[in-house]
Amino acid sequence: MSSRDPGPDEARPIPQRPGSGGSGPDDGWDDHAGPDGDAYVVDTRRRPRRATRPGPARPYAGGPGPSRQQAPRAEREEGPAKPRRSGRRRARRVILVVVLLVMAWVAFMVWVPFNAWNSVSRVDNAPADRPADTTGRNYLLVGSDSREGLTPEQQQTLNASGGDIGKRTDSIILVHVSESGGKPALISIPRDSYVPIAGHGSNKINAAFALGGAKLLTNTVEQATGIHLDGYIEIGFSGFASVVDSLGGVTVCVPFDMKDKDANINLAKGCQTLDGATSLGYVRARKSDPRGDIGRAERQRQFLGAVMKQAATPSTVLVPWQFKSFADASAKGLIVGDGTSLTDAVRVLQTLRGVDGGDTLSLVVPIENPSFQTPNAGVAVKWNTARAQALFAMLKNDEPLSVPPAGTSPTG
Repeated sequence: MSSRDPGPDEARPIPQRPGSGGSGPDDGWDDHAGPDGDAYVVDTRRRPRRATRPGPARPYAGGPGPSRQQAPRAEREEGPAKPRRSGRRRARRVILVVVLLVMAWVAFMVWVPFNAWNSVSRVDNAPADRPADTTGRNYLLVGSDSREGLTPEQQQTLNASGGDIGKRTDSIILVHVSESGGKPALISIPRDSYVPIAGHGSNKINAAFALGGAKLLTNTVEQATGIHLDGYIEIGFSGFASVVDSLGGVTVCVPFDMKDKDANINLAKGCQTLDGATSLGYVRARKSDPRGDIGRAERQRQFLGAVMKQAATPSTVLVPWQFKSFADASAKGLIVGDGTSLTDAVRVLQTLRGVDGGDTLSLVVPIENPSFQTPNAGVAVKWNTARAQALFAMLKNDEPLSVPPAGTSPTG
């Protein structure tokens, strides 16, 4: 054997175990013969480990991958848990942003009508002597020729110059909202209807508005119909035209060619989109209508239904600035009774919206003579008393109006 000392990585020769004969059971010792024939034993359990570079953990006996002790830590530090947590956080942020946007949109949609409602003008329309209140809701919807707030240029555009300001009505509509499940209804009262007016004898119903404004008109309608009115809504020229323009125009089917110099219109028969000024002429015209005031009342109900149908479309309701423009325009030129609430106004608007789809009945007070010669008011409209009273009784008692009473047509 060599005289030098073995290095750390070299085998140390040791005497053979007595009696082993260089062989024996496998007890952890490895017996070998050296180059000189000397036997020596290598203790593999005591060999020092060499320094290794950092690297992936050795696979454990169960298969490839980190050891049993290292696997959880590796997953926590380098595994897919971090991306999953990061993804969940991003998803929560997105959901939170969406929820906040929806809440802001809902709050805006609630605030807009309340803000517009607070800007409308109010009037005392409640008379002293009134019929008893009954079931169902009944409102008076009036279209006036008020020029208040219009510049001379606007009056010229709307063909609304001259005349007494705020002294006439172009439409008088009784709005009925059933509380017993019946269909709501719009009942036009021709403005030339010959009726008693408190303190002024009998005259055209339009004279009540000219003589005593909203209060006398409310009193006249209540006494002539026997119906207690729960609210009063009046809209003037400027408000009507602004509403139409805020919607980008309203599509309406003109029933026949209409050329009316007084209404400043020249329309061909057929469906078309009308702007504010043209729409105003369309609902005011009667000289170009062979049925006169009766035909005009029908067109007014038709057009109001078309306006509300357009107002209820997603392009208006779901677009914040479009919705605000419509609400602000609706409030312009609007006058309501002191006892009329926003809920009342919404009921009226919903009733108008139902005209186009047939969910709302569109009627006119039964007429006996549209050219009745009066002793003091010229030619007026005379109601069919029996049939008119039958209609008013049904409204007062909130009876279903699915079938119009005799002599009443849903189209006027």
